[in-house]
Amino acid sequence: MMWEMMNGMGMCREKWPSWPLMALLATLLPALLALAAWPLQAQAQVRIKDITTLDNVRDNQLVGYGLVVGLQGTGDSMRGSPFTEQSLRAMLERLDAKIAPGASRARNVASVMVTATLPPFVRPGTRIDVSVSSLGDATSLAGGTLIMTPLKGADGRVYAVAQGSLVLSGFAAQGQAAQVSQGIPTNARIPGGAIVERALKGGFHRTRTLVFNLNNPDFATAVRIARVINAHARRRYGLAIARAHDMRTVFVRRPQNVDVAQLAAEVGELMVRPDTPARVVVNERTGTVVIGHAVRISTVAVTHGNLTVRIQEMPRVSQPEPLSRGETVVVPETYVTVEEKSGSVGVLRGAGLQELVAGLNSLGVKPKGIIAILQAIKSAGALQAELVVE
Repeated sequence: MMWEMMNGMGMCREKWPSWPLMALLATLLPALLALAAWPLQAQAQVRIKDITTLDNVRDNQLVGYGLVVGLQGTGDSMRGSPFTEQSLRAMLERLDAKIAPGASRARNVASVMVTATLPPFVRPGTRIDVSVSSLGDATSLAGGTLIMTPLKGADGRVYAVAQGSLVLSGFAAQGQAAQVSQGIPTNARIPGGAIVERALKGGFHRTRTLVFNLNNPDFATAVRIARVINAHARRRYGLAIARAHDMRTVFVRRPQNVDVAQLAAEVGELMVRPDTPARVVVNERTGTVVIGHAVRISTVAVTHGNLTVRIQEMPRVSQPEPLSRGETVVVPETYVTVEEKSGSVGVLRGAGLQELVAGLNSLGVKPKGIIAILQAIKSAGALQAELVVE
């Protein structure tokens, strides 16, 4: 410990060695700054792959027409669904079995539409799930088996073949005087019921430019995504590779000798803070109100009153006097009451989401009333947001 006399003063001060304290501060300061900034950064940041979709990396829809057999009298009636009989006859003829028109009357066959989703980069031999829906007047597909059904794409080519036993989530049972049902017994699924026979052509591995499409288009979000990608690319590759093309699209140029799959994975894991528009969504049928955090209102005075009109019909029977020639008649009698509740005037001062919610709660109105108030505030020009009514 060292002591140093103050010049011109009879005082002394203790001089501590500075290097241990400076080393401690140098060690703790980055951690403290990161800890202080973490809530602000992690509060709204999301991964790029969660708010965008990569161009040319998409699903494709498949559809086919087939027959379900093995039903216990719950299939199509041949008279009500003549296409089922035609399809059954055509299938049997391909199997070298001939049947006369109208010979089959059993309701153990049903015509169905088979749909499936072909994932990207799928290879032949991969199994995918299929959905089966009744096309005729069948009452249930329980216990049925789908016969081999080709599944075609929008170009008319066969990409998969489906077959297998159906799995239902609903059932139906009935007797002569009552019936009970749960779910939809005419819809079913076959997990892994289709085998991919043809792969989609694509040159994703030769792509020079990756195109990221924003799920919620916004110029600010697109610019932030490009900025984050470029910051990462400068550290990793020494150059900027991203450019915001418009409010929906961000172009990312693949550097030389960089694998496209690796680049897509790196970009997808980067964190960005998306910008959300100021929007209020109301559903008048259900009374649902959703208010975005960017919504702002100007200062307004609001009052909301309820007017209730009750109409009661209480008909009474009018009896004639004894031994008279009168008739018993029903005389209508209506009671109408009107009740209007007084509403106080409340001031909603210009504020954000928290103050808006607090102000609406202070008025003590129900969701239907909140919808009417928001629509009126929008009409007055005080709601600085888009109002979407569903």
